[in-house]
Amino acid sequence: MQKESRVLSVVIPCYNEEKSIVPIVKRVLESPIEKKEIIIVDDCSTDSTREVLEREVKPLVSRLIYHNRNRGKGGALRTGIRVATGDAVIIQDADLEYDPLEYPRIVNPIFEGKAKVVYGSRFLNQKRKGHRINRMANWVLTVFSNVFTHQKLTDMETCYKAFKREIIQSIDIEENRFGFEPEITAKITKKGIRILEVPISYYPRTNKQGKKIGFKDGLRAFYVIWKYR
Repeated sequence: MQKESRVLSVVIPCYNEEKSIVPIVKRVLESPIEKKEIIIVDDCSTDSTREVLEREVKPLVSRLIYHNRNRGKGGALRTGIRVATGDAVIIQDADLEYDPLEYPRIVNPIFEGKAKVVYGSRFLNQKRKGHRINRMANWVLTVFSNVFTHQKLTDMETCYKAFKREIIQSIDIEENRFGFEPEITAKITKKGIRILEVPISYYPRTNKQGKKIGFKDGLRAFYVIWKYR
């Protein structure tokens, strides 16, 4: 178990997640980490997400921040990470693809001083899940990233990235959309930090169900890997 004094900051970027935002917040609250601050950044949702946040979520979280224009996942994370105060920071997507009950296996190495950055891998020592094209794209991007960072990652694009707070707050996040993933991996590497991977569960959803990453984001990721190499 983590030391009782340790606090985990959970940063949740949110865009048009009216159906999943309440269930994911409840799951985060149920996670085994006792002390948490939950920070939600609504990235100018155009559905009824804001109404749901005000009515059902606001009393449950530590910080609720609204963007007045859409800035992308990277932009929302930049806002949320900046105000985090916990000992460690973990990123939680607002969908239901990842399980907050697994937080301890990801953040305990940071709480225990065994790692500064931990990625939860959907593919480490387990069968790959999700649409075949998405799996292949992730594999190619991860390999391409590894070539330049010399990390030995199996899942560079994972949502579950956890950091010692001082580390992530020392990085200037420039990418506004999903380019955050390769950017942060490259910049962590430039600090001389080895990223620890641990296996996690994964429950993929389709584009029809609300998955937002697309072909253009994949192309951008290749550029970002090259840019921050």
